[in-house]
Amino acid sequence: MIANTTTYNDVWQNCLAQIREQTSEEEFVKWFEPIVPLGYDGKTLRLRLPSENCVFHIERNYISSLRPIIYQHFGSNTSLRYSVPSPEQNAAEQQRAAEVATKQMGKVVAQGDTTKIKNPFVIPGIKKLEIPSQLNPNYTFDTFIEGDCNRLVRSVGMAVALEPGKTAYNPLYIFGDSGLGKTHLAQAIGMEIKQRHPELQVLYVSMNKFQAQYTTAVINKEPNDFINFYQMVDVLIIDDIQELSGNKGSTQNAFFNIFNHLHLTGKQLILTSDKRPSELSDISERLLTRFKWGLAAELTQPDYDTKVKIIHDKARKLNAELPEEVVTYFAENINGNIREIEGALSALVANANFLGRKITITLAKEVLKMYVKISPQEISIEHIRKIVCEYLNIDEAVFDSPKRTREIAQARQIAMYLCKQHTKSPLSAIGAAIGGKNHATVLHACKAVTNLMETDKSFLQLVEEIDRMVLAK
Repeated sequence: MIANTTTYNDVWQNCLAQIREQTSEEEFVKWFEPIVPLGYDGKTLRLRLPSENCVFHIERNYISSLRPIIYQHFGSNTSLRYSVPSPEQNAAEQQRAAEVATKQMGKVVAQGDTTKIKNPFVIPGIKKLEIPSQLNPNYTFDTFIEGDCNRLVRSVGMAVALEPGKTAYNPLYIFGDSGLGKTHLAQAIGMEIKQRHPELQVLYVSMNKFQAQYTTAVINKEPNDFINFYQMVDVLIIDDIQELSGNKGSTQNAFFNIFNHLHLTGKQLILTSDKRPSELSDISERLLTRFKWGLAAELTQPDYDTKVKIIHDKARKLNAELPEEVVTYFAENINGNIREIEGALSALVANANFLGRKITITLAKEVLKMYVKISPQEISIEHIRKIVCEYLNIDEAVFDSPKRTREIAQARQIAMYLCKQHTKSPLSAIGAAIGGKNHATVLHACKAVTNLMETDKSFLQLVEEIDRMVLAK
């Protein structure tokens, strides 16, 4: 870690010394010596590298050995951010270096005034258009929970962010069921590109919005302006591309022209969908063919370990402390998507905060029963018998005996009532398992328990508590 009297530049020099020991002199001079530390805020180390190619080369070949060295000297929670100078900055630095070199050689060369040289590629009076990216700054790689279900897609996304338009993953087609993080990941790629390549124009738009914009352009007789605008983008992210299905008219033609232009000029396209490319219907074959040019990568439902990470991350954001048994219960019983997990956690915390209840396994089970579809767990007659006996402190042998005291009879009736509520067993099977009774006795017991619950509040609370225990185990 950095001491108060030590600057981040001094620490970086220590890192370089250690890197030099692990690389050849040629490698060190070519890839590491040009790196300049720009700042360190206690969490993020910012490094300036000469080019995007240098960033990609280090990430691909040296990051596994570089990261432990940075963790050792800056701290284990340190993240890296790269900065690459623009071509203009590089040119200015090269100019200054050339002037210094010529002066040292005693050959100061008179430089002509180049400020009035016209760039033939710049149209007078027109400046480069700044396009708002429409990205959500909360959707980043740092906030995207990685697991086995998404590790491949995330890795591909980072490769695209390093070199947009220059990898084999163009277009990058991300697909999967709703709520698995497609939008988050697509926007995270866009945010990373903006961070690493601030000179690029990044635009995120849903297909529904794209279609609405094009319809407006047609009404205003400006379809060509619409197409020209989108062809100026460097990185185009289209969410829910499946919404293009069924629109066989000019909208698909417009998107085809935009797609073709961007791809041919080396721009990056990122598409998301809830369907595989082969499952899309009512989209022209020429577009479907182009969707398959790059890589189609699937996001799947989160596995157990990933769900645990998501639950802990969401709980932290909600400032909630969850007992480990609640975390385990949520991870084991929510088989849906990430939105379902987050929704259930929000409901749990809201119930605890607004109703003044403690977050317990009982509350978690109540919330899941109301808000999400949990994994069905079959409840048996034997399970109900056991819970009733445990709660009422009755020996199971006595429960099955001919004994007919008021306490034993009522326990049997409660067990019959709960078996009718929670099992699919016929009444005759319930009666046979509880005292060897017939179906008429079970019907009488259920009616008796229902009537008593309506008139006796303490009995109602007793049955509800036993019912919660039956569902809890």
